[in-house]
Amino acid sequence: MNACIRRAREGDQSAKRKLVETLRPRIAKMAAYYGRICGEDPDDLLQEAWLGLLEALPEVDMKIGTPEQYLITRARWKLLDAVKRAKVRRCASLDDAGLEHLTPVGSDGAVASACVSEFVGELKTTQREVLYCLLAGLTWREAGEKLGCASANIAYHVRQIRRRYEEWSEEPACFV
Repeated sequence: MNACIRRAREGDQSAKRKLVETLRPRIAKMAAYYGRICGEDPDDLLQEAWLGLLEALPEVDMKIGTPEQYLITRARWKLLDAVKRAKVRRCASLDDAGLEHLTPVGSDGAVASACVSEFVGELKTTQREVLYCLLAGLTWREAGEKLGCASANIAYHVRQIRRRYEEWSEEPACFV
């Protein structure tokens, strides 16, 4: 299998086909499993898994661990990122979330915009960048890649943003 992965990594199309044929049962079972437990379409998850696997193929290091397992892990990560994005899209909108106590004074759009701008302006530069990435729909891992840090760093910044928001929302300036 390692020889096949090595040739596929170098661009050999027949080796790529053989790799796909060999890994197809495992990847298909993984997509079906996550589709069943997460309520997502298994075919969509299968497609995401293949993307993750094939994107990881050029960067697989044949000297470290089991290259086959590395490719499967990357496929799983890509699949789980798709599940997370789908879950975020299905979440209830803020209008339905019962956040009446966070209604801006006067319910004026300009006031709401000013409040958001005020809060974002009080964040540190890195926190603002993290916030913009997450608002753009990126996962923590994707935001970390874009900003050049680990997803653990993104988690740290998200905690700081939440803490700052809790402090800020208790101030009487914008909210009743």
